[in-house]
Amino acid sequence: MNLRSLRIQRYLITGLLTFIPLWVTWLVFKFIFGLLAGVGAPLVAALLNVASPPLREALGHSWLLPLLALVATLLFLYALGFLSSRVFGKRILAGLDRVMERIPMVHTIYGGAKKLMSVLSTKPSGTQRVVLLDFPAAPLKAVGFVTRTFRDEQGREMAAVYVPTTPNPTGGYLEVVPTEQLTATAWSVDQAMAFILSAGAVVPENVPAPAGRGAG
Repeated sequence: MNLRSLRIQRYLITGLLTFIPLWVTWLVFKFIFGLLAGVGAPLVAALLNVASPPLREALGHSWLLPLLALVATLLFLYALGFLSSRVFGKRILAGLDRVMERIPMVHTIYGGAKKLMSVLSTKPSGTQRVVLLDFPAAPLKAVGFVTRTFRDEQGREMAAVYVPTTPNPTGGYLEVVPTEQLTATAWSVDQAMAFILSAGAVVPENVPAPAGRGAG
């Protein structure tokens, strides 16, 4: 292989290594943007239906509608967060919880999702939240979130571990693993989520190496 071929090969590899982080970032951004825009799209469509014809024509461009839907979603999330931090808003959410609890099947999904968000926002007692576990089989490792710990009939400490998928962490697997088979990490939930969403491309430099065996 001559010098020119080696140079071409080196440039191609360098270009590929430069492109992959940009591509992964774009995929994650596209996924999050599409998810948020999809939430606000019905509201934007309803507002355009009642808007005046000139305003509807000005805002009805295909490239502008997703941006408007994204802004609508962000405003909705901000308003929801503002209300949930106020006494009046807490009463409304408490009433919504009571309504959800009375609907068959819905209360199971809603209650489970709410408990999961509550669990992930607080550190469990006696164990590390973010762990590594053998998945799908040793020696492969996967990032998991310990949602709770308990003891089986023999008194052995077990952990319920949620293993999210990449780059969509809303889907995943629930594994029940003995705590001594978990590898504890010093990762925060935010650092672990960034690692998962970016398919491993985003790893903060200050993230310590995984600790030894055992999450206790």
